[in-house]
Amino acid sequence: MLEILQQWGVWGLFAGSFLAATVVPFSSDAMLVGMLAVGCEPVSCLVAATLGNWLGGLTSYGIGWLGRWEWLERWFRVKRSTLERQRARVDRWGAWLALLTWLPVVGDLFAIALGFYRVAPWKSALFMLAGKALRFVAWTFLYYAAAV
Repeated sequence: MLEILQQWGVWGLFAGSFLAATVVPFSSDAMLVGMLAVGCEPVSCLVAATLGNWLGGLTSYGIGWLGRWEWLERWFRVKRSTLERQRARVDRWGAWLALLTWLPVVGDLFAIALGFYRVAPWKSALFMLAGKALRFVAWTFLYYAAAV
């Protein structure tokens, strides 16, 4: 795995982080830590992981916005009843919910629900970016703190 990370570099981290925020279930956090472990430059890794994961989250938001049930059920395995249960959270928190789209499993549901219920696109995008950036900054900090 480390050889693959070295070969693809930050572009691989970007692509992997994008996919991890959409249809492929794996950890972009582990990819980031792996890239740091093989000696890649931390700022480039942070930018690649954040932008890739953010664009993946925006893709989930966009698919939710389009509201095609067959896509939601096929690619995201989101049932109509699950999305309807998210309605209370979306109504209560609005675009602020996008700060939590970095969370495993439910983060993707939040992004889809925000799009499906057409919650303030620009605010949702900004809060999603902030949440995902803070997540990767935290992982980078933890990696270097543990390495010392």
